[in-house]
Amino acid sequence: MADVTLDCRGLNCPIPIVKISKSIKAMEKGQQLEVVATDPAFEADLQAWAKRLKHKVVALNVESDSITAVIEKS
Repeated sequence: MADVTLDCRGLNCPIPIVKISKSIKAMEKGQQLEVVATDPAFEADLQAWAKRLKHKVVALNVESDSITAVIEKS
């Protein structure tokens, strides 16, 4: 179960990543953030962002109408 949940449905790049960045800054190391998004570019954007900032994408579920990701703050 994630510590924080963020709904980014209906938002397009770069807004989901901006919201994730703001949310994760307020979290403690090891806490998890669950994000739901509908932007088709979200998965690629998230992977690049997490790799650059060394956060861990611990779960990624791609469905026909949304993408749900769980990110662990490092």
